[in-house]
Amino acid sequence: MNKPLRRIAVFCGLLVLALMIRDNWLQYVKADALRTDTLNRRVAIERYSHPRGDIIVDGNPITGSVESKSGDFRYKRTYKNGPMWAPVTGFSSQAFDATQLEKIDDGILTGNDDRLFFRNTLDMLTGKPQQGGNVVTTLNAAAQKAAYDGLRAQGGKGAAVALDPATGKILALASYPSYDPSSFSGNTNDDAAAWKKLLKANNPADPTLNRALRETYPPGSTFKVVTAAAALENGKYTSADQKTDSPLPWVMTGTQTELKNEGNIPCKNATMRVALQFSCNTVFGKIGADLGNDKMLAEAKKFGFDEQQFVPVRSNASVFSDDMNPSQTALSSIGQFNTAATPLQMAMVASAVANDGKLMKPYMVDELQSPNLADSVEKTEPEEMSRPLSAANAQILQSMMETVVKDGTGKNAQIPGVTVGGKTGTAQHGVANSANPYAWFVSYAKLPDGSSPVAVAVVVEDENANRDDISGGGLAAPIAKNVMKAVIDSRK
Repeated sequence: MNKPLRRIAVFCGLLVLALMIRDNWLQYVKADALRTDTLNRRVAIERYSHPRGDIIVDGNPITGSVESKSGDFRYKRTYKNGPMWAPVTGFSSQAFDATQLEKIDDGILTGNDDRLFFRNTLDMLTGKPQQGGNVVTTLNAAAQKAAYDGLRAQGGKGAAVALDPATGKILALASYPSYDPSSFSGNTNDDAAAWKKLLKANNPADPTLNRALRETYPPGSTFKVVTAAAALENGKYTSADQKTDSPLPWVMTGTQTELKNEGNIPCKNATMRVALQFSCNTVFGKIGADLGNDKMLAEAKKFGFDEQQFVPVRSNASVFSDDMNPSQTALSSIGQFNTAATPLQMAMVASAVANDGKLMKPYMVDELQSPNLADSVEKTEPEEMSRPLSAANAQILQSMMETVVKDGTGKNAQIPGVTVGGKTGTAQHGVANSANPYAWFVSYAKLPDGSSPVAVAVVVEDENANRDDISGGGLAAPIAKNVMKAVIDSRK
């Protein structure tokens, strides 16, 4: 071979080698990056080429799929009672991606999860079209409806969470105002306009905010349950009916400022039972100051404060601060100052008390199913998270909370034939408490057999209500009652 031909042959060989290297680089090294690239429209077209699997509540789908009327995305998502379930499902939109369960379990719902490989391979061999799997939730439809309807009837804004204390299953997760995910699940100008209307910049009510998980509020007097637990666990008091060292008036340590109670109530040296029944700031503020920041913080953390929760949707961390002086600790111990909590967190507090001191990790996905429903891809098992109280101390605190509902500020939560324990709260809001306060109620229900099927936390923020009419017992307790009753009735 002459020299020019040899050079051409070598050059062509190098081109072939470069092509092979490039081809292997694209097919193997860059395959995942190209597959998930947002600019790869073929991936999106394939994703919407078949119906998604469903999110299931009480054996029934709360989602669906319909064929799109335009564009190259064949199927789009639909929702049943979308606003009621949006805090659980999130949304799946051809234009705006997905959130919450729709996002976290997207692989199962689209059928692209690696755990469905064998099923997809069988379907391909038999000629069946690809199908999505299902996400089976722990939610109770009746409880969710009671929570959402109660918040909607009240108006304003708010959230409610219900847990099964024995397992940690989330039974209700409601937020109001809400939105319909169906309104922007497609990829048209109408979908874009509907999405734009929901943005906080255009809608101050911020309906897409999941207030049950992502909003932290000052918990007010509902936090006194945590402070009472700290007093019992640290041996400061050993009985619900032991008199406390609580002078009246009480000047906060290191200050010249009296901590005030709401009205003329029997708080001087009151027992913890009476103090919780009448919600004495002086008693629980002094307990917090006497125990100190470190012990109060340790107890709050046992309940889940200062840590994000994943249920599997992320919940903001509730806050109990470190490095506080005695007066700041006193205010924080009655649910003010820097203390802030999500409704989920306060439901966890009530749940731990109801479950004899054992806090179970909250979760709302019971099972992931393959498309044929026969195979379980993943099953969630209940998991203990912590022990904030001993069983004996939890039972003391139960008796105190039950007095609140029987003879105190929580009477609106009473359910005939059921023992209910609870705590009201009216939390300060705004600079110098200038805005309407938040109304809280945390509770649990106990059946005659001693079991406790549900614990609930409700918060209501109503900017238009008469300030004097706002109370946890008046606004939040009736909603909690209906949620608890819905759970109990569904067990019959």
